Amino acid sequence: MSTPGTLTSERILEAAEETLRRFGPAKTTVVDVARALGVSHGSVYRHFPTKADLRDAVVDRWLRRMHPALAAVADGAGSAPERLRLLLWTLAETKWTRAQDDPEFFAAFAELADEARTPVVAHVDFVVAQLTKVITEGVARGEIASDDPAATARALFDATGRFHHPSARSEWVRPRIDASFEGVWTLLRNGLLPRGSS
Repeated sequence: MSTPGTLTSERILEAAEETLRRFGPAKTTVVDVARALGVSHGSVYRHFPTKADLRDAVVDRWLRRMHPALAAVADGAGSAPERLRLLLWTLAETKWTRAQDDPEFFAAFAELADEARTPVVAHVDFVVAQLTKVITEGVARGEIASDDPAATARALFDATGRFHHPSARSEWVRPRIDASFEGVWTLLRNGLLPRGSS
């Protein structure tokens, strides 16, 4: 077990988040993170060989915090359409809340996310996999019509990007965004239902 003074990847990432929150991505350096930890920058580089690696790890850590809640919805009870709506709502609501409660870090995250392709792609793949799982179950139960659940899942993710992509955060003004989500979801749900369903 680590002692409080032991330098771990987790401690470095916590310090990196706080440093990014204070200075923003453009002004944050590995030296700043090391200084916040009271160690040499070489010690940080032993855990994260480049500044890009450290930034990617910060983005990955932030995105992975959402995954348990999303997986719980995908594996939960209810009809497939209900779970799809809740999964997309949970994804959006989590980001809306974080953007409101921690705007400095969310702005930093949004900037980093544009550069951090690997963690963002992994996150999108995770979300699409959860959607695919629910759609596949819905098709088997006759609740959803889809010849290709994975393609349908990706289309749902893309169609709702306005509600969860950081670049759209200026539009996340409530209650207007809530009503907009419901309108888009109603349209999408109606397109997913088997013919003759209402």
